[in-house]
Amino acid sequence: MPRLLGFLADERVRFLIIGGVNTVFAYLLFLLFEVQFGGLYLLSLGLSYLVATLLAFVLHRRFTFGVSGRTGIVLDFVRFESVYVVMLAINAAALPLLIEVVGWPSFLAQAAIVVVTTVVSFFGHKFFSFRRAAPRE
Repeated sequence: MPRLLGFLADERVRFLIIGGVNTVFAYLLFLLFEVQFGGLYLLSLGLSYLVATLLAFVLHRRFTFGVSGRTGIVLDFVRFESVYVVMLAINAAALPLLIEVVGWPSFLAQAAIVVVTTVVSFFGHKFFSFRRAAPRE
């Protein structure tokens, strides 16, 4: 058990675990919306991002980056969403390119894009969304 706790002490590990769970959740939502809306992949993308970002904000704020309480929550949320807007823009640009130009099926294209946006997400949230001023000495 102490090894597990030591492993979870690393915020990169917590980010990957929480991000992985949220990514699977978002991807399943994307697939669900794809089936529901008959291939309107950009609508499916937008709806899945909307729902998944709310869950991701709560989990990353509290568990990945250890921020709690209400102080700064609105600013954190605005910053968090701005990182997600950048990720959504990358996704919305790459998805049609991979589907329409490269010829990949939507499920494969979205899976590939997730790899890129995961890296963008970690650094954006670590250094922007949930950053805190260094304590004064």
